[in-house]
Amino acid sequence: MNPTYVSSLDQVDGIGAAERAELKKVTDRFAFRSNDYYLSLINWQDAADPIRRLIIPSSDELEMWGRVDPSSERSYTVAPGLQHKYRETALLLVSDLCGGFCRYCFRKRLFIEGGREVVKDISEGLDYIRKHQEITNVLLTGGDPLILPTDHLRGVISRIRDIDHVQIIRIGSKMLAFNPYRILNDPSVLEVIRDYSTVKKRIYIMAQFSHPRELTDAAVEAVGLLQEAGAVIMNQTPLIRGINDDPDVLADLFRKLSFIGVNPYYVFQCRPAIGNRTYSMPVKESYTIFEQARSQCSGLAKRARFVMSHVTGKIEVIGMTAEYTYFKYHQAADPDDIGRFMVYMSNPEAYWFDDYIEPVDEGRVNE
Repeated sequence: MNPTYVSSLDQVDGIGAAERAELKKVTDRFAFRSNDYYLSLINWQDAADPIRRLIIPSSDELEMWGRVDPSSERSYTVAPGLQHKYRETALLLVSDLCGGFCRYCFRKRLFIEGGREVVKDISEGLDYIRKHQEITNVLLTGGDPLILPTDHLRGVISRIRDIDHVQIIRIGSKMLAFNPYRILNDPSVLEVIRDYSTVKKRIYIMAQFSHPRELTDAAVEAVGLLQEAGAVIMNQTPLIRGINDDPDVLADLFRKLSFIGVNPYYVFQCRPAIGNRTYSMPVKESYTIFEQARSQCSGLAKRARFVMSHVTGKIEVIGMTAEYTYFKYHQAADPDDIGRFMVYMSNPEAYWFDDYIEPVDEGRVNE
């Protein structure tokens, strides 16, 4: 199979003319993109089908809610296309296109503004990385790096591998879900992994399976081939209303990932990006779903952390009572904040860390 990409709802047979006309207001603002493989996973008889909700626009996206850059990524941009928020990790925006556009994307500003944050020439970013030996990890993202031509991807990875202090290269990608044939039909992608994922310097694929139905036979086969080539596969997903907000569904996802050797890494609170109100839920509800899902899993399947990618860092939600919510900085822009423990009054209406009132108590771990 060689999936065909579509960028107009007129090309989607499962959507009628009246619905297309209604959704044009949405697609005029927030772009649509998918392919026939991923669209084939949708049960078109079910209006609430989770795969449909993930990729097909909703008129609710026009609700005035959210921010264009909810994690203030631009404030951490240190060179064209390069962000340096966490001490050990640099983030390179190498693509302004994806295999499909998730409706809840927190970086949809790239597609609204024509990808101005993405640069073709990454030389300035690489110079910055060379000068900062504390950077041991480089994350390639965008957009989706695996949609790039393989020769282009090889060129980016080879130039990073020439920097001795960079030990890990991460590739943030949803292509294993959107189009596993990108791997199955192009053996040269596996050659890149074999060449540059070494015993001491691994390439990590940061996959994004958000629903167990995305783990098709083709997707599982593509995962296995990448693993055989030497890549380590991790998974991260946001918790999204109408997609994986059922503990049984999320537990099924965790279990199936562990069965194929994919490590559940992060579960994200949906970022308050523009248009995302319909996909979001309060932190309390998200945390409850997350813990109920983990309670159904073995230790290997329950390794994910529930976090918010806040402007100040990755804030993990580690517990709740009727009165208080407990947080810890799993990672932070200010290294002194890493491990910082915080207690806030519970707020069942909070959708983001900023919605909590002043902390009752705070300190640092082991103090």
